[in-house]
Amino acid sequence: MSTWPMPPPMLRALQLAREGEAAGEVPIGAVVTRDGEIVGEGFNRPRALNDPTAHAEILAIRAAADALGGERLGECDLWVTLEPCAMCAGAIAHARIARLYYGASDPKGGAVEHGARVFSQRQCLHRPEVFAGIGEGEASVLLRAFFSARR
Repeated sequence: MSTWPMPPPMLRALQLAREGEAAGEVPIGAVVTRDGEIVGEGFNRPRALNDPTAHAEILAIRAAADALGGERLGECDLWVTLEPCAMCAGAIAHARIARLYYGASDPKGGAVEHGARVFSQRQCLHRPEVFAGIGEGEASVLLRAFFSARR
């Protein structure tokens, strides 16, 4: 667990991840902020919505775009409990998210520091600043416990 104070947006993302877990979804939460205020949030809901694209990041980005009235979120930050997959990294680039903060790394499905490394590709039109490991301990414990209970 962290020894420094957790930033409020990551605390909220972790809370959302727990809500997702309670709903039977993989516990991942995401929050979009602008000027420190939450403008969109979500947790994984592919099972509940019968939608394979209903990842926490996608739902948070959609909510923020709706709240702000535009598809470009260049003044926004995204806080998520797990390293985004390729689909979510693509959405982050298309939304022009300024900064990405994520908790746990995902060697199997992540696409920021692992796998496709979407933001490192020449074809990527926008690259957010990336800060990894924010709330990593808490996010990792939550995910490990979720998957351990299902084995």
